[in-house]
Amino acid sequence: MKKLVFIGAGSMAEALISGIVENQLVDGKDIWVTNQQNEKKLALLQTQYGIHYTYDLRLLFQGADAVILAMKPKDAATAVSKIKDYLTKDVLLISVLAGVSIETIETLADQQLAIARAMPNTSAAVGKSATAIAVNQRVTEQQSRIISELFATVGMTAFVAEDDLDAVTGLSGSGPAYIYYLVEAMENSAAEIGLERAMAKELIVQTLIGAAEMLKTSEKSPSQLRKEVTSPGGTTEAGIQILQENGVQEAFIACIKAAAARSRKMGEELTERFQLS
Repeated sequence: MKKLVFIGAGSMAEALISGIVENQLVDGKDIWVTNQQNEKKLALLQTQYGIHYTYDLRLLFQGADAVILAMKPKDAATAVSKIKDYLTKDVLLISVLAGVSIETIETLADQQLAIARAMPNTSAAVGKSATAIAVNQRVTEQQSRIISELFATVGMTAFVAEDDLDAVTGLSGSGPAYIYYLVEAMENSAAEIGLERAMAKELIVQTLIGAAEMLKTSEKSPSQLRKEVTSPGGTTEAGIQILQENGVQEAFIACIKAAAARSRKMGEELTERFQLS
């Protein structure tokens, strides 16, 4: 890739820049970044990753192969209206904007473009994101490979239908927060049973890492792995029984459904707002 452009310089943009540069997929000097007005952040990115930044849109888009939209979703209409005259059918447009559909982006750009939507999560910051990607029919096979390679620098990738992205948002997009919420509960319980907080955190984190590795490498289902740990009349069974009595599994299911529904609703609200503006 000759030139990669980022519109927006927040935490997700930085995570992607870091992963791309660290994995040597694109040289820092071939990455260009701009944002609305925070030049200090752009200068920091330049110092840390060797990228270029500019507010000159002509210079920014000159020779660009791919453009990543990484501003806040609410700012999409303003941002795309500013750059649409610099977009061409040869430029791959990639959005990481939650709730903003490919159709909406195309409408805002007022032209037919090769557009992809990607839904990474915050674990991209440590190279462990689960990223779902949807593309429109104008994205070529070569461009699809480029997209996959870009997001593979911050974790695993999977191509899905765009209609599935709301479900992905509810599951893996918001997923890290559910795990952190669980860890909060485990840390609080550790304090109540007399364990020192720092030691408890180490035990909890290693337990999560070990369980995740088992899920990743074993052919057994989560249910089977759980049953193998749960001896009749033992400690694990006592704990699982409390979780079942309190409907924890049902609560998690409802949680993910609610997040997916909210993602869908936010998308509808953004679409309506952009059409009215």
